[in-house]
This record gives sequence, C-alpha cells and structure tokens, in this order.
Amino acid sequence: MAFMALQPGRKRRVMRALYSAAMTAIHPRQIRIPAADKARLHILFLAKHARASGRPDAQDGNHAVYHHEMRTTLEAIGLQVDVADSYDALFDRPDADFVVTLLNRGGFQNSEMLAPLLLSRHAVPHLGASPIVRGLSDDKYLSKLIARARGVPTMQAQLFRCGGLFDAPTFHADRLVVKPNASSASWGVKMVDDWRQAQDHADSLFALGHDVLVEQWAPLLDVAVPVIGGSGGQPWILPPMMYVPADPHRERSYEEKRGLVDAGDDPLILVEDADLRARLEAMTAALLPELWPFDYGRFEFRYDPASGQLLFMEVNLSCNLWSKKTISRSAASIGIDHAALVETIVGHSLARQGLLSNAIVRVAA
Repeated sequence: MAFMALQPGRKRRVMRALYSAAMTAIHPRQIRIPAADKARLHILFLAKHARASGRPDAQDGNHAVYHHEMRTTLEAIGLQVDVADSYDALFDRPDADFVVTLLNRGGFQNSEMLAPLLLSRHAVPHLGASPIVRGLSDDKYLSKLIARARGVPTMQAQLFRCGGLFDAPTFHADRLVVKPNASSASWGVKMVDDWRQAQDHADSLFALGHDVLVEQWAPLLDVAVPVIGGSGGQPWILPPMMYVPADPHRERSYEEKRGLVDAGDDPLILVEDADLRARLEAMTAALLPELWPFDYGRFEFRYDPASGQLLFMEVNLSCNLWSKKTISRSAASIGIDHAALVETIVGHSLARQGLLSNAIVRVAA
C-alpha cells in the first residue's frame, strides 16, 4: 500500500531499482539494452489503453490491464517513455526515435497494419514487423498456403471473400470451424456440423464486412510455439506451451480470452514430450524464412494426442505480451521474467533497426 501511495515519478525510480537488482545472468540469448541508449532514445508507447490505470475495461477487458503493465514495464526497464492512445499521434511524424505499438484493433478492417504503415511512411523504427509481413500473418488463409508450400501439414480450409462468391465446398468434414479470416481472440468463431450452417454464419460475418475462413475442425489441443528475437539477430524459439482446457471439444470464446467473463488464467502447460517438442520446433523453423525478421510472435498448432496428428493452424505476430499469456509464461519456464523478456524483445528490435550506439549487452556474456 505504501508503494501505491508514491508519486508516479517515485514509483518509476523504485521499479527501475528493483528491476536492476533482480536481473541476473540467465540465458545467452537474453539482451540488456546499454544504459547510454536507454538514456538517449525517446520511446513512444502507442496503445488504446496506454493511459489506463491497470483496471479492466468494460469493452476490452484485460487488454487495458495488459497495456498498463506494458507501459510500466518499459518504464521499469529504464526507457524514456511517452504515451499516445490513438492513430492521431502518427499522422504527422512523431517526436520519437522508436515506437512500441500495441494499437492493433482500431475499429475497422485490417487496422493491424495502419500503425506500421504510418510509421514506415515517416521512416520511424517500430516494434513488430514490416507492414506487409503483419498483413500476411493476420491473413489466416494465406498463412495456411505458406504452410503447405513449406511442407508443413495444416487442416483443409476454404476462403470466401466479402462481396465475392460463396463457391461450392472443396472438402468434406464432419465438423467445421467458421471464422473471420483476420480476427483475434476467437471473435466471431463458430463450430458447425455442415456447410449449410457454415454459409449461414458466413453470411452474418459478411454483413459485418469480414472475409470468412471455413476450415476442417481438428482435435484436440491447441499448442503455441513462441518465437522472439534475441542476441545474435536470429529467431529464438521458446518452449512450446499447450492449452489444456477442461473440455477440449469446446472453443474458447472472445469473452473468455479478454477476461469479460470469469474464466481464470489460461490453463497452459509446457510441452514435455521430447518428440512432440522436436516436431513443433521443426515445423516452426520451416515457416520462419517466410516471415523473418520480426520481433515476437506465436506459431499455433492443433495436436491430437490419440493419433499423434499435428497441424499448423495460424501465426500471430505482435501478439499478446501480457505476463499471464503464452510468451511470458514460456519464457518464465527457462528463468526469464517478464521485464527481462520485454527488454530482450525491444533490444532485438532496436538492434536490427540500427538504433543501438554500442554493442548489445548480453546478460550471460
């Protein structure tokens, strides 16, 4: 309680001191940003809830908590941070050396690309990936085409463009998943039993302006492989995490993922099986040449423990970095706490875009 009563500036100094004291040599891929660069670089943090107090939002739920945590983590690392909460901050060139943008959902189609596009227009380096790679990763159907081209198995799927033609089904499945082709957090997802029901739900999504993906439902468990940038400028594949719900036949809802209903923390466990982990890492490595460079993301698969079938589902770049979510919990399993994870990701991005004046400080040098 005494900490909460401190003035904001004093809070930041205390958090920085605690972070510096807690940082120990953990992993050779971990990055510390040199102190001189922390003092020199002007960082803009752009997020819908960048000015939030840390309480859930009535509409966006735990995203407001996540944005507050990200801002305070950047400050605790020792970066010089200003904040903005709308695209208006980017229409003219922002007074910043680097932008950490989490403004992915702007209330219109394909808004994930707008901040990277505006920042690219001003030649301002930013966290994430290039606009074209962001667009590619947000398109679930194109991601599946890349997987097939790379020899990575994926479920059968068919894309229907808004305003286009509802073509004849190209495959048969006993159960279908119908969803927007470029949505997040399971918004608009519905499982149906036949193509007639699929068309009914597709029509409702078309009415909202969405392209629609219909794919074969695959059992049973979601598995995510986090990938971040670390020292050396190469992809760092973190330990895969498996989502193990009480009922694996039921899709998670948007309301559950955003914390708008009480569902508890995500039931994530490490993938312990060595063979499965090797297969996941090999499939992820096969996809990386199509997308690298980027700063952080999640490659998602569907695994059936009964048959051993493993299928690529989608990739999410610039995904949720909240400490309660997959990437942070995976990093924690190898001893990297949330602040160290964020510093490594931001440090990688700064380094690959030529913003560090000195050699990267590797924690375990």
